[in-house]
Amino acid sequence: MSMIRDLRAAVRPTRRRDETPYRYETAAPACPNSAVVDCGVYREGRRVSEPVTPAQAMASVRDGGGFAWIGLHEPTEAEFADIAQEFGLHPLAVEDAVHAHQRPKLERYDDTLFTVFKTVHYVEHAELTATSEVVETGEVMCFTGRDFIVTVRHGGQGSLRALRHRLQDDPELLAKGPSAVLHAIADQVVDGYMAVAGAVQDDIDEVEIDVFSSGTNGKGSTAKGGDAGRIYQLKREVLEFKRAVSPLLRPMQLLSERPMRLVDADIQKYFRDVADHLARVNEQVLSFDDLLNSILQANLAQAAVAQNEDMRKITAWAAIFAVPTMIAGIYGMNFDYMPELHWKYGYPAMMLVTVALCFGIHRGFKRNGWL
Repeated sequence: MSMIRDLRAAVRPTRRRDETPYRYETAAPACPNSAVVDCGVYREGRRVSEPVTPAQAMASVRDGGGFAWIGLHEPTEAEFADIAQEFGLHPLAVEDAVHAHQRPKLERYDDTLFTVFKTVHYVEHAELTATSEVVETGEVMCFTGRDFIVTVRHGGQGSLRALRHRLQDDPELLAKGPSAVLHAIADQVVDGYMAVAGAVQDDIDEVEIDVFSSGTNGKGSTAKGGDAGRIYQLKREVLEFKRAVSPLLRPMQLLSERPMRLVDADIQKYFRDVADHLARVNEQVLSFDDLLNSILQANLAQAAVAQNEDMRKITAWAAIFAVPTMIAGIYGMNFDYMPELHWKYGYPAMMLVTVALCFGIHRGFKRNGWL
């Protein structure tokens, strides 16, 4: 079937390797005073009406078939109450959708699937510092029914407007119903994970080079490694990334393996591809965590080595200065019977002995690598 063959191209933007990674476009609600970003009715894969109210959209679907797609951005309880009543959404799912900050999950309430996705956006920065924000997260929640899909977005990124336009350009795909939209959203979210993972890998490589390329300087002493603050900050950002990726594995497995009445059989096959990509990203994120642990330990070890070198130098110079201190202490005791005190060459002899001893000790420490 041509629709199935072209599904990947329809829901995923093409991207050349030399182009910047795909980023979610930001979009504000169509009406500043409403949480509804867009509302449309789709019949046989084509949009048959201009933006209408959710109640009008459902009335049109009940009269003529098709499905309604309502998109909202950070709705309040009052704004979402009428929509929840119109579509018969479960109160627990509605509460999660309004208050956000939910863990990625898939839940079934009667004839509705409630899916939570965490979107991840890479924050560009000229230089990675101990306070740099590397990843920014948002949320997309989907209520999927037999003849409707309601998407609720939280955060300043993760817009679905471009995705809606791409799907509208492929009526054969949209004819598969709300499950086709759910797959497209899941695919776009996981594509975002892959792009962010590549960018984070570059940051980790940069930190790794700073730590391990220092080696030893030209004088043979070990140079200090990278900044532990940067490594720890990057580790925290990777942990936030991990919280978005890992919990989504189980929902994607369920959507790809377990038959569901609300998911078209042809579309379900392509959830397997999304689940496979997600598993690869999850493995990559776990490897990031392990690698950063190793880099942090290496950095701390290099800092300890550098401190030991400083202590050896301080000890060596203290030993050298102990010689003139000892001699000055002996001859400062003012005994009457000290022949050297009345000897004509006593002073220059003691100075010569002091210099010779200091030079010998310095040479010994230098030869042993302490200085």
